[in-house]
Order: sequence, then C-alpha cells, then structure tokens
Amino acid sequence: METQQQVWHNMNGKIFQKSITELVEEAIIREQANGHRLKVCVGSDSHVYGDAINYATAVVFIREGKGAFTFIRKEREIQTISIKERMLKEVNKSVEIAYTICAVLDAYGVEMEVHADINTDPDFKSNVALKDAMGYILGMGYVFKAKPHAFASSNCADMMV
Repeated sequence: METQQQVWHNMNGKIFQKSITELVEEAIIREQANGHRLKVCVGSDSHVYGDAINYATAVVFIREGKGAFTFIRKEREIQTISIKERMLKEVNKSVEIAYTICAVLDAYGVEMEVHADINTDPDFKSNVALKDAMGYILGMGYVFKAKPHAFASSNCADMMV
C-alpha cells in the first residue's frame, strides 16, 4: 500500500507548516481572545478513483453564532478495499486526529465531536459500518455524529476529496 500524506491547509488552499496540535492551540487562543465560544468537529471522507482512494480529514472550528473555519489534511492510497473497510478507515483517520488534539481541547475547555460519513438508513451501503464506527468512537470517549448530522465529514471533508 502506497500512502502520500500532505500537510494541513485551509479551505482556500493556504498551507500550514505546523502540526495540527500547534494549529489547534493557536486557533483556540486567538478565537477565545476574540470572545468566541468554540466547538471542534473532526470528520473524514473518501472517494474511490479506480485503484486509488483519496481521503480528506477536516478539523472544523465552530464559532458559536459567528461562523466556522477548517483545517484539512488530504491523503491518497493505492489499494482496493470493501466499503466497510473504507468507512472504518475514514473513522480511524478521524479518531487519530481527535486523539492527537484532545489534550489541547481539554486544556482550553473546548468540546469536540467526531463525525462519521456513514448513513443511518440501512438502505445505504455505508450503513454496514455504522455499529462498528459508533462503538469505536463512543468507546474512545468522544461524542459521535453520523449522517445527516455529520457535516465535518459529509460536507467539509467531502468538498476536499
């Protein structure tokens, strides 16, 4: 399996040469100094292109009543996997980032949700991974959201894959 991991950037394409932990802490300090109450939502999405899978992970900062901004990481893997494996890989990418930033969020009193791009309707293919994804995210101690409430994955990350 070939993996190419890129750096973090914003929705406009500006690239940041810092770790996600540094970006999150700087953003919290700046936003709280400006009087904003924050919530962070982490989610991933993927699209298949032949034998390649493009992934995007989004860390979305919601300023209560004042809009939002996002940090994005893109990855590309060459492999063929089932829909369930791909959905759980998306969830794993989100949980990895949530775990990386949770200490910073806790230190500043910022709530976090982990969003899964998995449909709660059993008529959709992604639903095959719902129970496993929910168990994984909740088992890690995070707030879990699935479609249609999982905008970090189904909207923000989706726009970038």
